Amino acid sequence: MKENILLSWSGGKDSSLTLYELQGTGRYQIASLLTTVTEGYDRISMHGVCTILLERQAESLGLPLHKIYISKTCVNQEYESKMGEALAIHQNNGVECVAFGDIFLEDLRKYREENLAKQGMKGLFPIWRRDTRELVRTFIQLGFQAIVVCVDSKVLGPSFAGKLIDYDFLKRLPDPIDPCGENGEFHSFVFDGPIFGEEIRFAVGEVVLRDSFYFCDLLPA
Repeated sequence: MKENILLSWSGGKDSSLTLYELQGTGRYQIASLLTTVTEGYDRISMHGVCTILLERQAESLGLPLHKIYISKTCVNQEYESKMGEALAIHQNNGVECVAFGDIFLEDLRKYREENLAKQGMKGLFPIWRRDTRELVRTFIQLGFQAIVVCVDSKVLGPSFAGKLIDYDFLKRLPDPIDPCGENGEFHSFVFDGPIFGEEIRFAVGEVVLRDSFYFCDLLPA
């Protein structure tokens, strides 16, 4: 009997690898993907990808999607309240666990686990403490395809936005940028790979600077 769990889903490579690992165990059934979406922008929070592409990801994965809407000026209190409401819905259906794609940020994991504990739930971290150099190369070797959609302008230039995550991309990353962008250096959108039924198609739009981040717009095909 597989355990029904939730998966925190940003649409990026770490979420995709987490789902790949979960499916590989044969022990879990994803009751729903959980994604925060910024109201007004109607885009995945932090990543800036439009919800149409998010919905097409879920369709290609064959999984339910629960969008959690937060304001443009969202602070922790609002996030925790909105997330708590969403978790309660699934908890009432017997779900007790949420999986995350975190790799090594101790404070973030602690924050997640403490908030889940308030709900009487627990966290699962399938790729925790994996070497990020090995992890991103595994991602590429498995046949995943991802594009960089958001770049922190304080550590990387605009030329990285809109680039595919491949071996050439990894070679271009300067030290000490984490190859998985675990410190928030960059975020991605995965559009194909072994967990998807079909490729999510889009056109690459313009790169814009907003709130000290370079965003590469993806236009649904």
